[in-house]
Amino acid sequence: MSIANDYLDFHQRMFAHGVIFSFVGYVSESILFSLGEALKQKMRLEARDANVTKRVFSVFVEQVQNIIRYSDERLEAETGRPAEMSSGMVTVGCDEAHFFVVCGNMVKHDEGVSLCRRLETLAAMDPAAIKSHYREKLREPAEAGSRGASIGLIEIARRSTRPIEFGLADLGDGRAFFCLKAYI
Repeated sequence: MSIANDYLDFHQRMFAHGVIFSFVGYVSESILFSLGEALKQKMRLEARDANVTKRVFSVFVEQVQNIIRYSDERLEAETGRPAEMSSGMVTVGCDEAHFFVVCGNMVKHDEGVSLCRRLETLAAMDPAAIKSHYREKLREPAEAGSRGASIGLIEIARRSTRPIEFGLADLGDGRAFFCLKAYI
């Protein structure tokens, strides 16, 4: 099989899954801005509802920020300090009735387990409970050592039209691959 056939097959599988936008690799805040602008432009050109576009964009930004903050695959600057580039994937698509935003990245296994526990709590809440939980968290001081995901995850759940889906694949070396899918 030729390289063209391999990538054609990949392209067709993505299209069959409703994918309209996908990125895999290292991201930073500046790359997030560029990707976000491309996503907004694509949705505007397709004359999507402005409120839906805003919600998809908001979830997209939260998902990519979580990759930037929490990915266990980070580029290191020569000084030994962590660079602001982290590896992950983000995909935006549309099924019959909803847009979806999926992100995935490597995490420390224990952090992934903790993350899944928080998401289990959110997934079990109805929209009113999520809204109330969000307001409570806004009034609380930030958690020690938090890099902001608590509010971000709640924001994703608030903007989702269906319960969020998530999973953790253990890699056996103290790391795991975390994935989160939100429907808008």
